[in-house]
Amino acid sequence: MRQYSTIFVGMDVHKNSFSVCAFSPADRAYFGQTKLSSDYDALLRYLKELVESYDADAHLVCGYEAGCTGFDLYRYLTLHGIHCQVVAPNTIKEAKSKRRIKTDKRDAKMLAEAIAYDTCNYVTVPTQDLEDIREYIRMRDDHKTALKKTKQQIKSFCLRHHLAFANDSWGLAHLQWLASVKVSPLQRTTLDEYLLTYFYQKEKVERLDNHIAEMADDPKYRTSVRNLCCIKGIKIQTAMSVISEIGDFKRFRSADQFSNFIGLVPGEDSSGDKQKRLSITKAGNTHVRSLLVEAAQCYAKGKVGYKSKVIKQRQAGCSESIIAYADKASSRLRRRYIKLTTDRGKAANVAKTAIARELSGFIWGMMTGHYGQLNGQQLSSVAIVSSQGKPLSLSPKKEVSPGPLSRKKAGVTPDKPPKKEPRSKIDTIKQMVADRKQKAKQQ
Repeated sequence: MRQYSTIFVGMDVHKNSFSVCAFSPADRAYFGQTKLSSDYDALLRYLKELVESYDADAHLVCGYEAGCTGFDLYRYLTLHGIHCQVVAPNTIKEAKSKRRIKTDKRDAKMLAEAIAYDTCNYVTVPTQDLEDIREYIRMRDDHKTALKKTKQQIKSFCLRHHLAFANDSWGLAHLQWLASVKVSPLQRTTLDEYLLTYFYQKEKVERLDNHIAEMADDPKYRTSVRNLCCIKGIKIQTAMSVISEIGDFKRFRSADQFSNFIGLVPGEDSSGDKQKRLSITKAGNTHVRSLLVEAAQCYAKGKVGYKSKVIKQRQAGCSESIIAYADKASSRLRRRYIKLTTDRGKAANVAKTAIARELSGFIWGMMTGHYGQLNGQQLSSVAIVSSQGKPLSLSPKKEVSPGPLSRKKAGVTPDKPPKKEPRSKIDTIKQMVADRKQKAKQQ
């Protein structure tokens, strides 16, 4: 039996083929190089034959790069007792001279050597449940993007034909106007097709959002989602997206490490006495980074310390420490945005990106339990002020929002949730467009 009985196998995984190479640190030799079809059973048989030919008692460690092939291969090999790792592609250290020649065979050898000498980082594989939720939410985002594109197409159609609507877009009045505006017969047919697509996509996104809300009510995610929704700018869909994309937040030792993981920290190109700061690294999870930048938009407006009725409703039932931590985040991020844009003269988008980075730190603290104390004091004793400068109780049962008259005297306009148009009126417009299309077919 060999003294060093561990075989490291690198696998360059593609849609139709697997390029495999084994490496032994004891012998510093590569062996077993081959190319297989993308059949998991065939790969498993090959790995078992490889171990028997080298040393029946040898321990097998294999790995492949994270990519479009997902984690099914990892789960299959792990289920059959084979130690498998998923490698982060941009962490593999390689000599610059070797980059000029790239083949599947070389990639497999490079992976095997990187795993053997631990010169790479590994991807945390999500559980099957979290991956399923992630796929569902990303599918919902794709339909949301399609809905946005349909809106743009309708507005572009109106612009090309000098059709202008004076008031806000996509309300009930706007939809009625689109359904009844006078245009030529063929243009009417074109606009009706756009409208039918819009109604279909809008209803589909609403149905998907309702399903996401049902998933968020699962006991496994309910507490985490409710806690995250206490923070301004985060609702159910964003909370579920962050939870499903990240998984275990405790694998990050600090908030800075979490911000670095999602690519919200600035890059740097310094040498000697010269210091040069770059834009954000944009490394890691693109989806979470985009969500946090979108969530940071709300901190560009509003008053410091003011809590709207909607936020109070989302915070109802949560612990005092959670509410105080969320209020501290909202107040700090709003002050930070004002300071960046007013005192330091930063551009709005640069400031919002900086706010998104700090928001990621508060999310990490919320999900890892680092919200027990604030500046040496218990969070339950921290006073949060309202827009009138009066302290608000942290207990949702004791909070009393000022009435409409007092708000009017103070010149405060409360944040109101968006009004949903009556479904019957929307259905009437949709039915009118569908009937007109059916009538045109009959003619």
